[in-house]
This record gives sequence, structure tokens and C-alpha cells, in this order.
Amino acid sequence: MKLKLFSLFFLLSFFEFAIAEKIYTSDKHSYSIETVVDGLRYPWAVEFISNKKILITERPGRLRIYENGKLLAPIKGLPSIKAERQGGLLDVALDPDFSKNKILFFSYSAGNMFGIGTEVASARLDNNALKDLRVLFRALPKSKGGLHFGSRLLLTRDNSLYITLGDRGEMNRAQDIGDHAGSLIRINKDGSIPESNPFTQDSNAKPEIYTYGNRNMQGIALDPTTNEVWTIEHGPQGGDELNLMKPGINFGWPVITYGVNYGIGTKIGEGTHKNGMSQPVYYWVPSIATSSVLFYSGKKFPNWKGNAFVSSLKFGQLARLEMADNKVIKEERLVNGAVGRIREVKEGPDGFLYILIDDENGKLLRLKPSN
Repeated sequence: MKLKLFSLFFLLSFFEFAIAEKIYTSDKHSYSIETVVDGLRYPWAVEFISNKKILITERPGRLRIYENGKLLAPIKGLPSIKAERQGGLLDVALDPDFSKNKILFFSYSAGNMFGIGTEVASARLDNNALKDLRVLFRALPKSKGGLHFGSRLLLTRDNSLYITLGDRGEMNRAQDIGDHAGSLIRINKDGSIPESNPFTQDSNAKPEIYTYGNRNMQGIALDPTTNEVWTIEHGPQGGDELNLMKPGINFGWPVITYGVNYGIGTKIGEGTHKNGMSQPVYYWVPSIATSSVLFYSGKKFPNWKGNAFVSSLKFGQLARLEMADNKVIKEERLVNGAVGRIREVKEGPDGFLYILIDDENGKLLRLKPSN
């Protein structure tokens, strides 16, 4: 009898472990997914201070620290944030010298009853509060509505701060270089404008603009092997894009696109090609609702090193892209709806992949290689 009870206990324990450690397979690695933290409200971005200390933004307007297994109270000192539809507290990024100066950067939507828009500020993190806050950039003109704020941030070692913007749901603004909407912004991390920006000598242009003709870029990443900047653009119904950013380029929205109008499927603009307008390196039809991009450089998944990973909201997927000579030579879809809408994919300092789940009860999950 004791032997039978022991065997039953062993079997139950085995099945419990098997359920907890569900194994997912892919072409080059098998992996499991585990929860790091839950109870987040519509999380939008994650940034790693260390293996044990993680910054997480929540779109309704909270910046949180997860440290040593605990989710701390919201950080104090944020500016006034207007969280409307897709807007709110959005991305967060650390200064390259954060270990010394404790400076971080964050994007958010702000304004008043007359209009809102994307803004970017810097501040010094002092325990659980922000000090010395400075607004570095305001997207102008502000406008009504809660769509297409863009808002991903990238800091590079040359002191550049790149800011992705959306067209704010007013597509024709993306073709106007006198309007920040629908563009990639490049400023210095102190808020000044680099002299090498492409439109600094054009009195009709916003000098912060680096590229234009972009619909709603929600991802940006630096390829560590080439030092080139890439973005992910969230298209309409179809037409999500992976783009290699070069100064002064017109990416064509809404004149050219591989997408169509939502619901009715009618044509947008003039087609898919036009002289003087850039083609995407890669695009998705149907749309997967792209939300972030990274180039993996860690050691935990050696067969994925150098691959680009693109997160998907619509299908809850990770698109793994094998790259060669700045072209996509193979795509594989991972996760495939098993965990919900993926807002961001991030590589942790431990070399694991982390994914942020956009939900009222959002989560930060970790992908680990399976033996």
C-alpha cells in the first residue's frame, strides 16, 4: 500500500512538473516559458538595471521596479501623463552610463484639452523617485485622438537619442517634414539637435527629423554587429515593415504601402512602389501587429545569435528572422499565441529572452533553453 501511494505521489509530481515546464520546439532551440512577475496593468516596456532589478512601465502611468522577487510601489516624480487609448507611459531606456549617473529616459503622451502628443524626458533615479526631470522633446503639433504615438527609444554611444513616432492616426502628416508626426526623431541625449541631421538646413522642416513617411514605429534596435539602426513599423491591415534607417529617407506612408484599409480592404495611396520612396527590407501580409524588435547577442541561445526577433500583438508570436547582408533569409514563428499579446521582446543581462504581455493582468515572462 505504501509503495502504491509513493508511486502515485511520484506520478502526480512528475505530471505537475511536466505541466509547469511545457517545452516549446523550434528549428534551432527548444525552450520553456516561465513567469517572472505578474499583476502588471498593461505593461509597455521593460529595462534591466541588473539581473535582479528591472524597470517596467505600465501604460496607465506607472513606472515600477521589480527587485529580488518583489514588485515595488510606483516610482514617484513622473510628469503629468495623459493616458488615452494607445497613449500613456510608454518606453523607458537607461543612459549608457547609468551605473554612474543613474539617468534614465522615458516617453509618454501628454497635453491638455486642446491636444496631446508624444514627449520624452530624462531624470535621475534616486531610490524609488525621479529627480532633476527634464523634458527633452515634444512632438508638435499636438492633436486630438489616442492613436499612433510610436514612442520607442534608442540610445547610442555617440550620445544620440532616437525616438520613434507615429502619424497620430492622421496619415498625410507623415509626408510633411514640417510636422513631427510619422517620423524617426534623432536628438542628442541632452535635447540638442545633431548638426548632421538631414534637414537642419531646411527652414521648412523640423530639424529633429531623421526619416519620415512612417506610419507607427513601435520598435527600434541597434544591430550590434553592424551598428545600424532598424525599426519595426506597425502597418494597417497588412503591411507591417522591418526597415533599415538611413538619414533623410522617405519610407512612403501613406503614398505607398503593402497594407489596405481596415475592414473594407480598399487600396491606400498609389500602390507599393514609387520613385524616391524606400522599400521595406521585409514586410508582413497579413499584418502580425508588430510591437518591438531586437537583435539577439547572448549566449543562452547560441543558435539564435545574430537573429532579429519581432514581437506580435495580434497573434501573440515572436517572429525569428535569420539575417544575411541586411536581408531576411528565413522567418520562423515562435510562441504562437500561447501567452497573449506580446508588447515587447527584450534580451536580459543574463542572456535569456524576456517577453512582456500586454493585458489588464500583464506579465513579464522569460524564455529559457530546454535541455
